[in-house]
Amino acid sequence: MPNPKQILSVVVLLASSSIRFLTSPAAHSQVPKGDVYFGFSRTGNDIFYPNVGGLNGWEGAMHVKLRKPFLGVEGDVSHYGLGANSTVPRSTVVMFGPRFTLGALGPKAFAHALVGAEHSANSGGPTPISASALTWALGAGLDVPFAPFFAWRVAGDYLKAPSLSPHGVSGSTPARFSTGLVFRF
Repeated sequence: MPNPKQILSVVVLLASSSIRFLTSPAAHSQVPKGDVYFGFSRTGNDIFYPNVGGLNGWEGAMHVKLRKPFLGVEGDVSHYGLGANSTVPRSTVVMFGPRFTLGALGPKAFAHALVGAEHSANSGGPTPISASALTWALGAGLDVPFAPFFAWRVAGDYLKAPSLSPHGVSGSTPARFSTGLVFRF
């Protein structure tokens, strides 16, 4: 499994290449509209493993509209960890799926249904972890424009990895909150 720095490098490279291509005048008329997002993300308690509090991390996503005016496809990559302690799991989540967006100009509300994979690992401690699982998320958000081509996103998801998520654990919160910068093209 690639480390977080490698994943972030690939996401940044893909996003910057896409932005450069998609903002060129010739490509702009041929490519469907969409957006690229990068920001802070936080998970709820015990989302992947029991006795692991909420995890902080980053999330990146790319959305491209299909031929239908409100329907698009979204790819989502996120990485979570908590501090520098090697006993705490680091989790990477990659998901894809449909996204429904409302709003022509100004704020845009959206809902998505994503499915993919999650991998968690830690490098030490009394209970080493290294596992992957199917993951899914149902969520919604709001993009509020603040400058030409740019908006600020606030989003929430019900996020689950059914084979890893603790079942019946008191205080378990299968949620994800995200906020950050959106580039619209």
